[in-house]
Amino acid sequence: MEMEMEMVGEADRKDMADEAQDSAMPSPPDEPVGVPAGSSPSDSDSDSDSDSDSDSDSEAQDKLQIEALESQLYNNPSDYDAHLQYIRLVRKTGDLNKLRLAREAMSALFPLTPAMWQEWARDEASLVVGVDGHAVIEKLYDRGVSDYLSVPLWYDFINFVRENDPSVCECSVAGVSKGRNLFERALTAAGLHVTEGNKIWEAYREFEQALYQNIDASDAVAKDKQVQRIRNIFHRQLSIPLVDMESTLQVYKAWEAEQGTSQDVESCDISKSFPHVASAYEKALDMYNARVNFEQQISREDLSEAERLQQYLIYLKFEHSVGDPARIQVLYERAITDFPISTDLWLDYTRYMDKTLKAGDVVKGIHSRATKNCPWLGELWVRYLLCLERGCSSESEICSVFDKSLLCTFSTFEEYLDLYLTRVDGLRRRISLAAELEVSSDYQHIRETFQRGSDYLAPHLKNTDGLLRLYAYWARLESKLAKDMVSARGVWESLLKISGSMLEAWQSYIAMEIELGHIREARSIYKRCYSKRFPGSGSEEVCHSWLRFEREHGTLEDFDHALQKVMPRLEELQLFTLQQESRTADQKDNNIRKNDHEKRKSGADITDEESPAKRRKGASQITKKSFLKDKGQVQNAVELRKTGDEKIKIGDGMDQQDTKGSAPDTKSKAYTDQCTAFISNLDLKANNHHIRKFFSDVGGVGEIRILKDKFTGKSRLWQRINICS
Repeated sequence: MEMEMEMVGEADRKDMADEAQDSAMPSPPDEPVGVPAGSSPSDSDSDSDSDSDSDSDSEAQDKLQIEALESQLYNNPSDYDAHLQYIRLVRKTGDLNKLRLAREAMSALFPLTPAMWQEWARDEASLVVGVDGHAVIEKLYDRGVSDYLSVPLWYDFINFVRENDPSVCECSVAGVSKGRNLFERALTAAGLHVTEGNKIWEAYREFEQALYQNIDASDAVAKDKQVQRIRNIFHRQLSIPLVDMESTLQVYKAWEAEQGTSQDVESCDISKSFPHVASAYEKALDMYNARVNFEQQISREDLSEAERLQQYLIYLKFEHSVGDPARIQVLYERAITDFPISTDLWLDYTRYMDKTLKAGDVVKGIHSRATKNCPWLGELWVRYLLCLERGCSSESEICSVFDKSLLCTFSTFEEYLDLYLTRVDGLRRRISLAAELEVSSDYQHIRETFQRGSDYLAPHLKNTDGLLRLYAYWARLESKLAKDMVSARGVWESLLKISGSMLEAWQSYIAMEIELGHIREARSIYKRCYSKRFPGSGSEEVCHSWLRFEREHGTLEDFDHALQKVMPRLEELQLFTLQQESRTADQKDNNIRKNDHEKRKSGADITDEESPAKRRKGASQITKKSFLKDKGQVQNAVELRKTGDEKIKIGDGMDQQDTKGSAPDTKSKAYTDQCTAFISNLDLKANNHHIRKFFSDVGGVGEIRILKDKFTGKSRLWQRINICS
């Protein structure tokens, strides 16, 4: 049968599904396919040729589009819009088997909106016959109400069962039980829906009242029992804050009058007949009035999507303050139906359910739906795995969910890392808590998970704390859980091949050996890494760490050996650091002089003429500054060797008047690179007197700073001096 549906554009899921619902009904069976409604046979005959050509062109075009979409979905099964367009075109061709497969494929990946489930059920219902066919439709409705909260879908589900299930239609014991169970499910899901829940309650009352009419008049006991059942439904409904509560109360009073409880509606006073019902009604009415404004805000059509979502969050905050878990859950379901891909909503919802119920099929179902609606958020998958573990789900089910999560595309690699670590956490706890399990078999799962994580993450998380966390956890489990030190060391060695320039990797490796009492192995690692270059101050840090290690764990010979290895390395690093600082200072000074030159140049442009005396004065100042600069550069380059009393003469033809200058300011000891020199390769016997005597002919030495080793107290064979200018 050919079916028509409007074209679905690039809208969101809800809008596209609503458009699909508008065209859900198939063509009437008594209307000829391809003939517009209201056309006469003569009109159809006169235009048969042109219509035939047009239909052929349209069918050919649809076939090409279907083939293109099939190829597109084969390459990218997660293309939501492609699924919608494919279903629309296949539905148009009338190929029900192909259409059913298309819908099943989409349902396996995405939750379908209520409108899409209604369309699917109606299409199937128009073609199936017999009890078996009706059972298939019931299963479709059952699946549909699990995806999103929808009162209209529940209403269709209930009506379909009442009209098509033979046992329900015949009011058999099994049929009545089935109908009541279905209504109770609907009330649990949607009975607290403030604006639409009353539809389910009214349908439930109608069902029970129909059963009352079928009871034999002579069976007074059965009739009284049924009356009490209907009364209880009224009482339950009146105790819940729903729209049109006053109307429901009037209907209830009229019904009680029919039962003879009162003469008429006006004389029926439930506060006397049923005081507990009157009290519950007043309380429910107050609760409804407290929620009216919230309901109006989330129903406003003039609000943007972001504003409506914000109104839902405000409403949820109010319900949280009241603290009714059932009402909070229903409001979350309503919000998610309107905003199915809001990650914030799903995160809040799953967090609340984990806190409130912790485990069970309800919570598991919510986590499953969350990952289907927002599969790109790793945190939802992590919570899903934890939920399955809390509910003692089978290993195969947890493994299946974990594998599905790895097929998703997340925004960061840290999300994949969190998934791998969560999976290992669960496997580790399973081994620790279940002594009956075979450790070797289960631990192999841990090792395989770590290996999969390493293979995938190592190229992307090289030299990061995240990769270090993964390998450190792996090595710890190898040593503690599997009792395999060879494998544990192999894990660290694998990490060092990837992130050998990361100091923390070496430190963690050493820490493991020390924790396990393997001092010799830890010392061996220090010997491998102390001479490596690490970022920042890492190279100095590992040297000092080795010395601390030997002080705490080694013998005197071990300490002396480490000192002999480490000291030259530290001196080399310190000299390199000073050179870098000097180079940085020189560069900064050059930038300052360059800026001064730019300022002087701009000043010269402004002043057209200067007096000869002023020009001579400026030239004299420039000459003096240049001379002092050259002098400072020479002094910075001074080095003393261990060759005795060799002296270095500075500045031949130096003007003594310029050299002496004004007396230094004793209040400030701020030195610059122009008056600082580094002396290396000093004799161990050299002291401050020798240094001052050597530099006495260039103005003397202002300050001498001898650098000594922090451990031995001996001179490091080089000093820093400040020369008086």
